Parts: sequence; structure tokens; C-alpha cells
Amino acid sequence: MKITGDWFEAAHVRQVLAVLTGAGHQAFLVGGCVRNALLSQPIADIDISTDALPQRVIDLSRSAGLKAVPTGIEHGTVTVVAEGVGHEVTTFRRDVETDGRRAVVAYSTRIEDDAARRDFTMNALYADASGQIVDPMGGLADLNARRVRFVGDADQRIREDFLRILRFFRFHAWYGDPDEGLDPEGYAACAANSAGIETLSRERIGHEMRRLLAAPDPSRAVAAMQAAGLLSRVVPGADARALAPLVHLEPPYAPDWIRRLMVLGAEDPVERLRLSRAEARRVEALGAALSDGEGIATIAYRSGADVARDAVMITSAGMSQPLPPGWEDAVAKGASAVFPVRPGDLMPRYSGPALGEKLRALEERWIASGFELSREQLLS
Repeated sequence: MKITGDWFEAAHVRQVLAVLTGAGHQAFLVGGCVRNALLSQPIADIDISTDALPQRVIDLSRSAGLKAVPTGIEHGTVTVVAEGVGHEVTTFRRDVETDGRRAVVAYSTRIEDDAARRDFTMNALYADASGQIVDPMGGLADLNARRVRFVGDADQRIREDFLRILRFFRFHAWYGDPDEGLDPEGYAACAANSAGIETLSRERIGHEMRRLLAAPDPSRAVAAMQAAGLLSRVVPGADARALAPLVHLEPPYAPDWIRRLMVLGAEDPVERLRLSRAEARRVEALGAALSDGEGIATIAYRSGADVARDAVMITSAGMSQPLPPGWEDAVAKGASAVFPVRPGDLMPRYSGPALGEKLRALEERWIASGFELSREQLLS
């Protein structure tokens, strides 16, 4: 079997591969680009494995007029830039020592060693410069079956890096067969090593949860995490029951990982997942909208259409009910409403704190009228 595609034939890919193979080295495309090409999915990152040592990669690349950046030189990775596109070129490696968060590696000249240290069999697929697939770990059969399976012993793979627990569920959400359960051996190993999640940085956990919740339908994977006692270790207080109803309610709107995070009802997700300031503001706005108990139009007026839409979906999903009739009209009405009274309309009769209090009282009266009262009616 061979991979094909415009990305594979692109000049920058051919150039980097030729730099290595032309000097007598092995060079294989590996990982996500090969996996996604076989699934006819978009290609994001281009990773290349080689038997050339990192300094050799740098020297060959620069001799060919390419930019070579030692972005992960301690792990054997050099980013080779061709035609403005970065390619991560990594020397074949084998693990010497691991502690669940990082590994000490030694270089190798064997593709089998490199494949044996990868996480899942579908990520241990290689393609040579002709596109021919090289499959040292039986990943092709697993990919065709949409089965996420650890390379070798699942328990050992997880103990090498506990983040692989979260990756197992994330990959199932994206690439697993939605009608099949998770790989039993991998699932049991994840549950048995759940305490290892506590050793991971919250930044790494947050990164994985973003990608998991952004999957087309992460509900089964997240429910499996909860059943194994893993979800509460990641985000305490989370409950996956309303996630599937939310996914069902979302179309035609795009999936949104923060909306899905909020339906879980987790405690302090901002801190637990080290969210950015922009993400934290969204979480806080949604949390306030959900707790205030205000109507749809009022939420849209106070917080905007996006917050109101998400609040409606989350509330309906939490009650396992369909979206309420006319909710989109209510969102549009509230989001477009403009309070007709200005401070100058009340001056000089009111000033200072009294002015603010009077404006707030009139605004509440206007909101209660369904945004119908006019300026003249409010001032009278």
C-alpha cells in the first residue's frame, strides 16, 4: 500500500526527503501525516524519521540551502524549513529510561526501535520516499479497524508517559470506531495507572482536554473516562451525562470545546486546565449566565449572542430536553437591543451614585418589558 496526495508530492516534502536519502540515509514520513493520509483526512504536521544523527541532519540541510533549527536537539529533533514549511526530522530512537513524564533516549539505526517507543500502533506507520507503507507494529490493520491500540505492552507504554492515558481517549474520540468499545487492554491499563495523571502539568492536561473535547463526538470517550475514575482526576466534579445530549443539540452550530467543558459541570476548570485569559473570560461569562437564571433574551443582551446560545444548549442538554421553541429569535432580539435612556436624560435631576442607581432601575424595568418600553415611557 502507498500513500498519495498533493501534500506528499509537494516540493518542500520531496526536497527534505531527498536531502537525507541522497546522502545514503533512511528517511520516512511518520505518525500523523501518514495516518491521516490513509484516512483521507487533512494533514497538519509533517514528521520525518531518519537514521541520520541530528548534527548530520543540520549539516546536510544547510549544505542544501535549507534552514535547520535545533528545536528539540536534546531529543534528536531538528526542524528543517523548506519553502517556508517546517518539517520535524527526528533521529531513530529507543528509550533508555522513563519516569512517566519524560524519557532518556539513545539513538538507533533501526526503524523497529523507533516504532517500538511510539504510543499507538496507528502512529507507528511509516512511508518511504515512494509512498510505500512500512508497518513494523501492525498499525495498518488497527487503523483500518479504527482500533486505538498501544504499541506493545499498554501498561509499559503508559508508565513511560502518563499523558498517554488522555491521548488514548482523545485518539478514540477522533479515530476510533464509534460503534465499538475501547481496546480492553488499553482501557484497563489507563484505569490502573490513573494516579499518574496527578504527576502531569496542568498545561499538558489542558492541551489534551482541548483536543479531546473538540472531537466531532467525544461523549463516549469522556463517559469511558468517567467510568474508569479518570475524569474526576482531570477535572473534579465533572459529570459526562449531559455531553451526549449537547453534541446532539449542537448542529448546525460548530462544535465548541469550552461549551462542552461547561456542560460537564467541573469545579474550577480555569485553574485545573490552565486556561488562557480569553478562555477564562468565556468560562466566567457562561458560568454567570447559567447561574443567574435569566431569560434567553436577557442573557443575550447582557453577555452577547454567543454566550446566550451556549447557555441555552447547555441548559437543555442538562435537562435532556430539546431546545426551546423560538430560542434563536430570543437570542437575536436580546443581542440587538439597545437601552434607550442615556445619563444625560436624567441630569441634572440625578447625579453621582443616584444617577447610576436610577439608570439601573430603568434598565431593569425595560428588560422586564421585553425591551419594549420606549425612552419616553421610561422617563415618564
